[in-house]
Amino acid sequence: MADEISQQPPKLIQIGPKGGAKKDGFNLVTEKVVSVNLALKQLEVELLAYDGKTVVLDVAEEALEDLQKIKPGDGATIRVVEEGGKRVAKSFRIRSKDPNAAKADAMLVDLKDTHWLNRKYAAESLGDLKTERAVGPLVEALGDEVGDVRQRAYDSLIKLGAVSVPTLIPLLVSEEDERRQFATEIIRKIGKPAVEPLAVALNEADDRLKGRIMKVLDRMGYKPKPKEEGVKQISAQG
Repeated sequence: MADEISQQPPKLIQIGPKGGAKKDGFNLVTEKVVSVNLALKQLEVELLAYDGKTVVLDVAEEALEDLQKIKPGDGATIRVVEEGGKRVAKSFRIRSKDPNAAKADAMLVDLKDTHWLNRKYAAESLGDLKTERAVGPLVEALGDEVGDVRQRAYDSLIKLGAVSVPTLIPLLVSEEDERRQFATEIIRKIGKPAVEPLAVALNEADDRLKGRIMKVLDRMGYKPKPKEEGVKQISAQG
């Protein structure tokens, strides 16, 4: 009997306002919703108090309407209860993200819009917003069928700087001349901040890519130091 009791999940109690009634459960406060899965009726949130670890919560039927409103990146206070050994979200109080993050979300959607003017505006805006998670979509937009969209993506990747470089490096050996040229020019225009990610990639690249990276570094005025490895092997010429 003692073993059965010890294996039961602890009773979780939410303390109400002074003088108010106590409820089963507790309030989980998170600054970041990681993902929302409507099909599985689940929510993944980041626990800032536990070094950014995440937890997946099942969502009760009465909270499904709120689940459809909450988005990755939002903050939330979630009332959680124990049911059948699981922790289940019973209700949400959503704290919307900052306006720039919300705009970035909208621009990432518009970057795939069927109308090229919307794609063009989105590609330009993502650079102005300095949205790092836009790097992959913007690199993909370098292959857009409309030249103005490609140009705006090009400009925005330069604005984003060093964070763009690791995603651009594989394009240095692309079979498509324009993509290869775009990648080379963007990295060169990013300049000095691009040197460290290039040096890191140099250690892991195959011979073909290594040759392209060395050529880009040479044109930027950098060369490897002898008998040194890693990031330290790159130094300015002159």
